[in-house]
Amino acid sequence: MQFSSAHARGKHPWLSGDRRQLYPHSLQFYLEPPTENISLAEFESLAIDRLKLLKIVENLGVTYVRNSDLYNSKLESELRKLKFPYKALADDDYEARRKDHISHFILRLAYCQSEELRRWFLQQEMDLFRYRFSQLTDSLMQKFMEHVDLSFEAISEDLKNELASELATSTPGFTMSKVKEQMFYKVGLADAVDLFRARRVFIKDGFAYVPFKDIVAIVLNNYRAKLSKALALTARSLPSIQSDERLQPLLNHLSHSYIGPDYSVQKNTGKISLEQIDALSVKSFPLCMRQLHKALRDNHHLRHGGRMQYGLFLKGIGLTLEQALEFWKKEFIRGKVDADKFDKGYAYSIRHSYGKEGRRTDYTPYSCMKIIMSNPPSQGDYHGCPFRHSDPELLKQKLQSYKIPPSGITQILELVKGMHYQLACQKYFELTHDVDDIGFSLNHPNQYFTESQRLLSGGRETKKEVINSGNTQQKNNSQESMNSNSTPTSSNTTTDAELEGLEAYFTED
Repeated sequence: MQFSSAHARGKHPWLSGDRRQLYPHSLQFYLEPPTENISLAEFESLAIDRLKLLKIVENLGVTYVRNSDLYNSKLESELRKLKFPYKALADDDYEARRKDHISHFILRLAYCQSEELRRWFLQQEMDLFRYRFSQLTDSLMQKFMEHVDLSFEAISEDLKNELASELATSTPGFTMSKVKEQMFYKVGLADAVDLFRARRVFIKDGFAYVPFKDIVAIVLNNYRAKLSKALALTARSLPSIQSDERLQPLLNHLSHSYIGPDYSVQKNTGKISLEQIDALSVKSFPLCMRQLHKALRDNHHLRHGGRMQYGLFLKGIGLTLEQALEFWKKEFIRGKVDADKFDKGYAYSIRHSYGKEGRRTDYTPYSCMKIIMSNPPSQGDYHGCPFRHSDPELLKQKLQSYKIPPSGITQILELVKGMHYQLACQKYFELTHDVDDIGFSLNHPNQYFTESQRLLSGGRETKKEVINSGNTQQKNNSQESMNSNSTPTSSNTTTDAELEGLEAYFTED
């Protein structure tokens, strides 16, 4: 991709004919980078629109159940507004396809720079691809798979009849009659590992027999592997990009705008006393941090994973380095660690997390995505996300001990069963704060604490309109979808506000 200094570029009257073959489909795996010249102004514009889209994808994902009618209608509306492809494989959306292609590669440059950025970018792009692929008809899915060389062997009618009983038994929601109607594909087990883990597919002689309706899992697995590898390769080329004084400032601003504040610096630093922590853990800590605090008080110790997750959270809510050292030391010496051992073995890591030792890296508190997707706890650990990593029965007992009503526990467990872990945490917030809808998309434990304190201090109004209770129904997927014209929580407004400074930067002389 090359850049010119022109502030604007025109349309492409000369792009009819052969150039339109660059994008035969509006859905793609982004395997080939763009090669045309574009201006820096267009580079900036495309990047901002793509970032807006991915932030909307993230906010909708923690506000509604993915692939629900309301989620799909809201996302289609946003794709239309931002002029990205929304009707997959339409014939008249060349400009939208071009924008989709180039903007993806621009953000790939910005978001390959660290593990946290790569993880966020990969998750949002996966969710966007999942939506687009799910909107295809069966015939268009087949055409797309052929386009990306994912043509799997369809089993013969004779073999399907022979295996009909096993296919019906092993495939959830299938009856013998439905097996006869559906096309099945013979897929290598490595490609169907997600379906195999979920026990949703029939396995025989090292092959999975996948119904066409579940082929999306195979395509997504393939896309994830390709994009993950591409991000790692892009990261290796960063030195050459970082030497370009035009691009590096823009890419840095883009990468720092992905999920709002990182809670590395708090306005209330030093304003929280150690005596307040026990009470705050009950009133304003998310369940993951409440669990860690209780384990620390009970055992007078936490393993490394727990100390990092909880220690950085406490740093984010305002504990100074001196307070952190006092807090951990007081608790550890109540157990099997004496003062001298603490000073020699543990104090260094606390100072290190505050950027006072080693490479002087000022570590930031963990986001929900990092907690959910990395470093799962083993026996004797208390870190991680309770909604993601706890046994459902143990989670139920924990919620009961915290006086969550039975109906609320049922709703939380249903969300957990559907792997909607952040939605489960949002429901926990609503139940513990007696609100109908939290009014924001939750993606960080420190955000949970900040919003809780704001609510408890009267800093924001509780939203209790009928619309918001409708959102709760939709999230739980237990009632009919509400009218698609109703107003969701203000993900678009939030996104625009978060990106306002970014756009201002790009328009400066």
